Amino acid sequence: MKILYITTAYPRNESDVITPWLVETITRLRGAGHDVRVFTSSYRGLGNQTIDGVPVYRFRYFPRRWEDLTHDEMAMDRIKRGIRYKFLLVSYLLCGTVAAWRLCRREQFDIIHVHWPLPHSLFGQAAASACRAPTVISFHGAELMVVNNVVRLAKPFLRWAIRTAGAVTANSTHTVQAIRRIYDRSVAIVPFGTAAGTFSESARQEPNATRQLLFVGRLVERKGIPYLIEAVGILAGQMPVHLNIVGSGPEEPGLMELARARGLEQSITFHGRISPDDLARHYGRCDAFVLPAIVDSRGDTEGLGVVLIEAMSYRRPVIASGVGGIVDLVIDEQTGLQVPQKDSQALARAIARVLTDPDLAQRLGHAGFDHVQQNYSWPAIIRRLDGLYRDLSAAA
Repeated sequence: MKILYITTAYPRNESDVITPWLVETITRLRGAGHDVRVFTSSYRGLGNQTIDGVPVYRFRYFPRRWEDLTHDEMAMDRIKRGIRYKFLLVSYLLCGTVAAWRLCRREQFDIIHVHWPLPHSLFGQAAASACRAPTVISFHGAELMVVNNVVRLAKPFLRWAIRTAGAVTANSTHTVQAIRRIYDRSVAIVPFGTAAGTFSESARQEPNATRQLLFVGRLVERKGIPYLIEAVGILAGQMPVHLNIVGSGPEEPGLMELARARGLEQSITFHGRISPDDLARHYGRCDAFVLPAIVDSRGDTEGLGVVLIEAMSYRRPVIASGVGGIVDLVIDEQTGLQVPQKDSQALARAIARVLTDPDLAQRLGHAGFDHVQQNYSWPAIIRRLDGLYRDLSAAA
């Protein structure tokens, strides 16, 4: 089948590291025999390209110098900065809708697959009307939190998008529930963004005398990192433990100051953004992976927790808060340990259990690995997508 993927951003060249999960999805779908192409925005005048064999159609929406709403960071974060980006958004929506319609007047597609339906369902409907193809819209969680807690005026638009789509997918049961609160219909769970099964056992390293904890992710409020820092402070008095924080974000200065205030400079390392090879080494050498996510002040939380899948792929034991889509991955006492959000004491106790009980750590690590292989591996995801596309095409 010939499938058009509509998305906010896509790598600008072969070495660009953005949306790796989307690149992997498209690569594997093409390997399964589908002709997948991408419709996305330009960046500072960038035109149509072919990236690793994938045709990428880019629409222009502003003069080159100011064409930077997407790619470098989340568009929603940029829109908050001032009137220029709000004006860019209007131009983005108008130009993208027209460009999608024109593309699909020239080329026929069997399926239109829209990621981040707010606002890209506009593009999807324009494309579908031009080539009479059924649409799939995929929610990743964040856009629903924005609508439910910040931009409530957009709820009628999302209700329309959900109602008119040929099929709707979500990355977790938590996201399914959020969709159904807007419009009640059937939703398929397709957890994009996984990396299960791609890591080698050779990346594993021997345990260190100082027990190694790992956190990976953007340093933002909903990750709950202050509670992990507090937990490390509790554990530091009981055992030699070191926390490696991988990632960057707006909370980084405050988190570093909190670590200093707690006297934990020697127990916590902020690594910032690192290479895939370095990340693999961190996963391989950690004794436990921790994601202390919370429901933040805007009502946002983890739609799934892709980094948990990565950690489980290494058979690492995981400890995480029981919020959002995390509960699909971390089944308490089976595939990991769940803790209440915003509870540093409970978090420290759970970490200590894993670090002092090798049998528990091994059991959780193996069970988590089996869980992601069966439900979150690339072969499982591609089978779900292939079946979804074939069913939708047959019913069209």
